[in-house]
Amino acid sequence: QVQLVESGGGLVQAGGSLRMSCAASGRTFNRYVMGWFRQAPGKEREFVAAISWSGSTTAYGDSVKGRFIISRDNSKNTVYLQMNSLKPEDTAVYYCASRIMALVLTTPDDYGYWGQGTQVTVSS
Repeated sequence: QVQLVESGGGLVQAGGSLRMSCAASGRTFNRYVMGWFRQAPGKEREFVAAISWSGSTTAYGDSVKGRFIISRDNSKNTVYLQMNSLKPEDTAVYYCASRIMALVLTTPDDYGYWGQGTQVTVSS
């Protein structure tokens, strides 16, 4: 069983930055692919970013490429999402997710464990 707890969301002005964290339980964190997804009201859950076990492979959704950076610290069982140049359309609930497989995938159904979500609101 894996438990994920997100933190770091909040309210920010357009153009600003936020750094979110996701702390994971479990002794084998360094064997999990970790991902971030987001969901705005009335919309489907959207892929944001994912990172491989070692951190050597990352993937990003088209809407955040060049602005968001995913990273992880296996010694702290934590994955991070640095969000820069935020836009009002980035407003959503952001979820951390994990999968106990090697491939970095981008579909919500590929992830078996989810955090409770944290709200990010970007004002214009």
